[in-house]
Formats: sequence, C-alpha cells, structure tokens
Amino acid sequence: MHDLIGDRTLRDLLDERTARTPEKTYLVYEDAEGTITEFSYLDFSRRVDELAAGLAALGVGKGDRVTIHLRNSPEVLEAWFALATLGAVFVPSNVANTAGEIQHVVSYSGSVAVITQPLFADVVARAVAECPTVRHTLMARTDTAPEGTLLLDDQRLAGATPPDNGVGPDDVVEMIFTSGTTARPKGVLLTHANALHSGERSSRALLLDSSERCLTSLPVFHVNAQSLTVLSSLTVGGTAIVLEEYRATKFWDQVRAHKATQISLVAMQARTLLAQPPRDTDDQHDVRRVFYALNITTDERDSFEKRYGVELVNGYGLSEAMTLVTVAPVFGPKRWPSIGVPLHDRVVKLVDAEGNEVPRGEVGEIVVQGRPGRTLMLGYHNDPEATARTLVDGWLHTGDNAYVDEKGYFYFFDRGKDMIKRAGENVSTVEVESVLLDHPEIVEAAVIGVVDPIRDEAVKAFVALAAGSTLTVEAIQEHCATRLARFKVPTIVEIRDELPKTSIGKIEKKLLRGQG
Repeated sequence: MHDLIGDRTLRDLLDERTARTPEKTYLVYEDAEGTITEFSYLDFSRRVDELAAGLAALGVGKGDRVTIHLRNSPEVLEAWFALATLGAVFVPSNVANTAGEIQHVVSYSGSVAVITQPLFADVVARAVAECPTVRHTLMARTDTAPEGTLLLDDQRLAGATPPDNGVGPDDVVEMIFTSGTTARPKGVLLTHANALHSGERSSRALLLDSSERCLTSLPVFHVNAQSLTVLSSLTVGGTAIVLEEYRATKFWDQVRAHKATQISLVAMQARTLLAQPPRDTDDQHDVRRVFYALNITTDERDSFEKRYGVELVNGYGLSEAMTLVTVAPVFGPKRWPSIGVPLHDRVVKLVDAEGNEVPRGEVGEIVVQGRPGRTLMLGYHNDPEATARTLVDGWLHTGDNAYVDEKGYFYFFDRGKDMIKRAGENVSTVEVESVLLDHPEIVEAAVIGVVDPIRDEAVKAFVALAAGSTLTVEAIQEHCATRLARFKVPTIVEIRDELPKTSIGKIEKKLLRGQG
C-alpha cells in the first residue's frame, strides 16, 4: 500500500528543499536576549551533516535513542534532523522536568546519550547518574563543558558525510512523551512517515506556500511547534522562526521585526496578549492567520481579531495523531465554537463506550481512522497493552469527547477524565495523585482540573491526612515540587477529613468536580 509520502524520510525532505532553494533562509532563531541567528537551507543541512557524522563517530547508530533536554535553540532542530539522518530516535524532554522526570525519560527510552545546556547541567547530571544506558552527555550552547561531559560543537565533523544507515519512512524518528491516564508519561513512537504526513497535513490545512514565515514561541519538545512551524515550513519551502521564549510584552514587536505571516499560539498566550496595554501598532504586521489550540471565549476571540486585525483559526489534535485531526476551514464558515472538520486525510467518528457510532448531536469519544506508523502513531514504547487499548482495528481512541452538528462540524465537549490541560501542557491526574500518595502522611488523594481564567485549567488536589498529621498546604506543594515539573504541581490544595467514595470504595471524582 502506498500514500503521498512514498518511501521518503525526514532527511529526504530536507535534501529536496535544500536542492531547490539552497540560499533561502530556512531557520530564524531569536534567543532570550534578542540575538538573532539565521540559517539558509544549505547552512542548516551542512550543520546537520556535521553533527550527524560526529554523533555517528561517538557510536550513535540506527535505532539508538538520544534524549534532548534543551530550550528552543538551533541545536534542538539540528539534533532532531541529525538523528533522523542516522536513523536514530529524537527523544525530546520537557525543560520543566525534575531530575526524577528526566530520569524516567532517559531510562524508559533507553537513551545512549543526552544533549543539554549549562542551565540544566546539574539536574541532568543527577538524572543521568541513575541511567546506565547513557554513554555520553553532550553540552550545547557553551564553550566550556562541565567535567564528565563533552562539548556538542567539538563533536561536529566539518565537511564529513554521515553514514548511510538505510533509513526508511517506517523507521521511528521520535519518541515523544505524553501524559495520560497512567502514573508516568508514555513514549509515543512516531515514524519518518508520521513526520512527513504531519507537515503535509498542517501546511494544507492552513493553505501555506513558499512565501510563509511561520513563527512560534512554543517549545519544540511539543508536537505543536514541530508540526505547525518546523515541518509545515519545510514542507512548503518556507521559513521557520523560532523564539527561545514567550514574553507577552514584546511578542508583537518580534512578530513585526521577523515579518511573520503565520503564528501558532495556545489559548493562554492569546489571553496574555489581550491583557497588554493597547498600542497604535497592534494591527500593523504581516500576519495573515493565527492558529490556536484550546478554548477561548467568544469575547476573547472577537477582541483578539478586532484588536490585532488577524483571523483566528482553531483546531484539535494530539501527539498520537502527530497533531491535527480537525481544523476550522480557512475558507467557509467557522461555526464558532466548533473545532472544525476533519482534515483531508482524516476520517473521524464519535463512539459510545461499546464502540458504536453515536447520532449527530450526541456526545461520544473522538476516534480517528488511519494507518499506524503512517498517519497515526506506531504505538507506545514497550507498552503493547496501552497500544492495543488505544489503537483498535485501525482506529485511534483519543479519550476525548465531542459532538457533531448537522453540517458535520465537530464541537469539543471534554477531555479524558484523567487529563488536565494547563497553559498548553498535559497533566495526568494519575501521575500527580501517585506523587501525593508517596507522602507518608497522605492517605487519600484525588486531583481534578478547575477553571483558570488565564491558563485554561488549574491543578486542584483534594487530600485526606493520616490521623494526627499537621501537614500544611505549603508542605504538600513543596513535596510535589521536588518530584513534578512546575506546571504539574497543584496550585490549589484542599485538605479534608475524608474523600467521597462510591459503594465499592472508589473515590467519587464526579462529586469533587461539582464542588471544585
């Protein structure tokens, strides 16, 4: 069976675009201090070759996993494409991760190397000390390597040609971690074909062409920035603009300076931009379209479009589908607050608990048809049971719920009951509950999401303490902060004598949500 990707890989796509427009700017990077660096397609391709050859000399080969714990930077993208060139696997790590969380990423993936930067040297060192598979820790964005690490730039082999490892489209190119209904994040396996399909899908959905300058401040360790900026720009031969960090106070100045034509945001960013003092230059820019994820209110949407003079386009996607599943039509009615219609290569239906398709207007689980390893993830790393539950007879079960109207437009209803969305990050309630229950004075714990006017949802924990305990809210939060990334730590903690339970002794979260 064949599809529009053919037998091409991520490196093939880069080579095709480099051959067509070698001197055109592919990547623009602005760091936190405002220093701007640009790379042509040829520059970027050569740097990828140098790094791939150097990593191969260190023993990184086809199928090896390498964890990347870096803020947005050229090195993140170079490492991704260098590993893809070798047939190795890019394993991005959220830079908010604690040492324990980094250790999980590295050990679970079996990474043979870690690439990081001085900002994270200490936390990565603590994590890697417990990971026997790691042979090398490489330090990027510095001229001085801490003891026991190698300088990434010293490994580049100028003028070298990386080995041909016989990489194909069905080989795994990335293992991205996603929170879900388990105590620890799972590794989603994505192939070269997944990456190429994602670029095609995103660029077609937003009608991009080679003139585009797609800007993001979202982290490249998430599929949003990968798909909607890096891959979509590469697919059409455009320019990707990556900011090291997001700052609402200077964001639109950066947009204007870089002459961006497309922007990708999460709802939290849209709200913080609206909170900035109005300026006469607010609608003076080259942006044609802003894609955003997660819900905003009608007033927020109208205010944003009027103030900034742009069209907002929303959609729905997830890592297991390599991003977009539905999107609001660029042309045609948006039917707000719809999340749009399925993309050109998507077949989507809504089903009940027994797997039967529900009638129009009724809420059901979103399931997406596709081919694992091509248009859907290959599976979860070393977790055949979770893979079998999620990929059923060619359908990806998302765990999210929606309904569809008489015109075939989808409307998001709610996400899986064990998931919280906070400022674009997924938080597993099961993971947070597990950490809470690790405390010897906490005997019961339940975590839910509650409305946050800026960050979509806040993490709220209900806990019951052991008899005689004097544990405080602050101490509970400190306990969590040592084990969880900052965005996962409960911002609200309610201590109760006991938590409500069903007749069989299960904590009744439905009641807690009603009281939350």
